[in-house]
Amino acid sequence: MTPNESPASLVLAAARNNAEWCAVMSAAHGVTGGGFGPQSWAAPTRTPPYYPDAVTLTPGADPAALVARIDTATPGASVKDSFADLELTGAGFRVLFEAAWIHRPAGAPATASGLGWEVVRDPDALRTWALAWDDGAGDAALFPPALLADPDTFVLAGRHPGDRGVVAGAVAGRAAGVIGVSNVFRRDDATPDTAWPFVLEAVHHLFPGLPVVGYEHGEDLTAALAHGFATVGPLRIWLHG
Repeated sequence: MTPNESPASLVLAAARNNAEWCAVMSAAHGVTGGGFGPQSWAAPTRTPPYYPDAVTLTPGADPAALVARIDTATPGASVKDSFADLELTGAGFRVLFEAAWIHRPAGAPATASGLGWEVVRDPDALRTWALAWDDGAGDAALFPPALLADPDTFVLAGRHPGDRGVVAGAVAGRAAGVIGVSNVFRRDDATPDTAWPFVLEAVHHLFPGLPVVGYEHGEDLTAALAHGFATVGPLRIWLHG
């Protein structure tokens, strides 16, 4: 069942979907405890780089209760404020950046990518994908083989026909009646929006009836909007310290 496609319901679905992905990534790195509550998902110890320690699941979450669920004594605590309605400055947080939830109805892309694609199935292929995603920044270990065990996580690799090199990629997660897309990249073209046709081709083939959600900001948001996405609500990322 897909969510009612009102902006409010889509933000609820996108937030839950994203929290599920954060939980999968954290578990793959050995983060245990915490979990899902009525208002938020949270991890009691530090999550992997670029991933929040908590994600709100409903508007109007209790800030004090949320902060109590995470470790603020260790540097780097962060919160994904899915509805941009928290006030966390009194707890020692500052806004790191603001972004927008995005939604695209189920359907094929308007533009062909010219790439072949596959779902990554084994650790060696995941390492190759992660090195392409990382592009020399030193964070390829962020994607451990344990991710491959999750039945609702799909690491997508794009290649030119006849070439085994990974030139594009994304992670698609199935939860809350939607497909959440993150970690979108393309390495053989400097234009930010050229990855989306490949991603949408793969997602449409794998999940032809499900809408696609995610969040973006800056030029990445502009690129997504050019490929049929629309914004459905704001979010904020808060960083402690």
